[in-house]
Amino acid sequence: MFLKYIKDIIFLFMTVVGTLGNMSVSVNYTFSCWGSPEKKPIHLILIHMAFTNILILLAKGLPKTIAAFGLRNFLDDIGCKIIVYMERVARGLSICTSSLLTVVQAIIISPRASGWSRLRPKSTWHILPFLSFFWILNALISMNLIYSITSTGLNISQHVNDDNYCYFTLESQKIKWIVLPLMVLRDTVFQGAMGGASGYMAFLLQKHHQHVLYLLNSKLLYRTPPELRAAQSVLLLMLCFVFFYWTDCAFSLIISISARNNTFMINTRNFLTLGYATFSPFMLIHRDGLLVKFWHAQWEKLKKCL
Repeated sequence: MFLKYIKDIIFLFMTVVGTLGNMSVSVNYTFSCWGSPEKKPIHLILIHMAFTNILILLAKGLPKTIAAFGLRNFLDDIGCKIIVYMERVARGLSICTSSLLTVVQAIIISPRASGWSRLRPKSTWHILPFLSFFWILNALISMNLIYSITSTGLNISQHVNDDNYCYFTLESQKIKWIVLPLMVLRDTVFQGAMGGASGYMAFLLQKHHQHVLYLLNSKLLYRTPPELRAAQSVLLLMLCFVFFYWTDCAFSLIISISARNNTFMINTRNFLTLGYATFSPFMLIHRDGLLVKFWHAQWEKLKKCL
């Protein structure tokens, strides 16, 4: 009973704190874009990523928190379909947006002499088609959930998932073998692009580090450009994403091949599912000093008004 109470508190903590953190990141970058004459495309991607994280936390964390505190069958059939569908779409958006963030940041810090610099987005309008494509892609891939999810309130014999508030019914094998390869292909393509861009950024940052050491040995003053500091933040975010994604996949595989229902493994996987959405905004806040910059700017505006 005590362990269940601890689990409930952790679910609630991750959902509330993660949502507040992502809202802080989203508001900060929205004000940055709104007040800046040169809107940075990377800020729009970060805003979209924060919004995607909020969707994951609300779709996955909030219902699980309510269910964990003993309120079962609180969703009707339509509500259950919407929640699970939104969670799957948001998960796909998280993969696609994280990949886009890494690729765009790699292009931004690439040398101007390289061919990659020609692909550098000039404004936020160049990013919007990609984000629209991600929404359409993930919405279509997840369409099968509308037919295979129903509420636990319906007293029928079917296969229950570990969410305790929705059932997965048996799908047509034809639909299953269409959707599953598409999901694997999506994850493979976008994570492959993320890995390639991350490796390229790591290579450029290593060259920059060697250049800094040379300048310091030559007693020349050098300051790290903001683009490279942003690249370091993106690399940390991608390491965080890869850790939670692949650990989640490993636990999902173990649970699926396990002969018995292991509650500890299922709860651990649920925490991992919320992990990136919860902790990633605080990595940005800490690394880039978002809240400090935001409140300093607001204080300066207040002083001018007074």
